[in-house]
Amino acid sequence: MPVLRTNGMRLAYQEYGSGEPVVMVTGTGAPGRVWRAHQVPALTAAGYRVITFDHRGVAPNGHPERPFTLDDMAADLAALIAHVSPGPCRVVGFSLGSIVVQELLVARPGLVGQAVLMATIGRADTLVGVMASAEIALCDSGAVLPPRYAAYVQALQYLSGETLADEERLRGWLDIFEMTAATDFTGVRGQLGLQVIRDRRPAYRAIRCPCLVIGFGDDRIVRPQLVREVAECIPGAAYTELAGCGHYGYLEKPELVNSAIVEFFAGWRKV
Repeated sequence: MPVLRTNGMRLAYQEYGSGEPVVMVTGTGAPGRVWRAHQVPALTAAGYRVITFDHRGVAPNGHPERPFTLDDMAADLAALIAHVSPGPCRVVGFSLGSIVVQELLVARPGLVGQAVLMATIGRADTLVGVMASAEIALCDSGAVLPPRYAAYVQALQYLSGETLADEERLRGWLDIFEMTAATDFTGVRGQLGLQVIRDRRPAYRAIRCPCLVIGFGDDRIVRPQLVREVAECIPGAAYTELAGCGHYGYLEKPELVNSAIVEFFAGWRKV
């Protein structure tokens, strides 16, 4: 796996396929490999070169010696784009990753030609703040939830009602959640709470990059109304809301998500 050294960090990344680059930006604590099952095959089949990477704090990048900010994560993304793309490229973000992309669009608008923002926010409301505080408290307590219990909680948080009602699919998800239940929060701790942002919608009104904003109808982590607010404040942004999807909508119904992304990307004509 290639490594980019930037901003005092080592940033591990991976490339797939050939063609114009698309950089994928994950959510809190997630490694770049989460895109491999569904989005990487769809985008490489559409003729793109896909670049995935691991945020600072996620193995194998090591743990930063100091607390870091959204600006730091946006600077990491900027360095990666400059490294892998000769000009403005396409970027896909999810959850915290989408917020990082938005901050990059404000700070370095010339780096991105098109952006897809999934399950994003432009402000943290009460529930987002409470959720972040609870996650930080759990992490700092040193407690480790039994994997089966953690799987049950994740299923309720991240999956749609449609998936929860499908016993065969649900059992598969529960097995995945149980196998991947976190026992070491050292790396992800630095990312916890970064989604608790002040109201950034006024700043996002200056974004001129073509954006597709995707909300998930059953998302209990980032409710669709918060996602829609982002689309409403970015001039010219398109908004689509996918039914039957929880927070992990890009994994629950990847065909719908991938189709929306590929169709949106096809409309970009470089000047």
